[in-house]
Amino acid sequence: MRSPRRMMCASVLALECIVLGLVTPVLIAVEDVSTPKALVIGLGLALAAVVIAGLLRSEWAYLLGFVLQVAALGLGFVIPDMFVLGLLFGALYTAAYILGRRIEAQQASLAVDAE
Repeated sequence: MRSPRRMMCASVLALECIVLGLVTPVLIAVEDVSTPKALVIGLGLALAAVVIAGLLRSEWAYLLGFVLQVAALGLGFVIPDMFVLGLLFGALYTAAYILGRRIEAQQASLAVDAE
């Protein structure tokens, strides 16, 4: 059976990957960040989101997901709208993590009761 926590957290990271990728042109065109820096920041964080989503088989990868949420929030110092988006994705990731753990615990207790 697939882990509900893993699926929900990976879904949030996948959506966040799109947003972080779209940050790159905003960094270049609106915030006048040099192209190489913008590519490293925007596409680097987008790639990190994809990699972390793939690593969610390991418990420590969930912590990396929270670190990514802090990094996305930190982009708000360059693009003020990212404070809102960073908080939104941080809340979604946290909710996915907490609800996923609750579902896993409930499934585990149902499996024990069935035996």
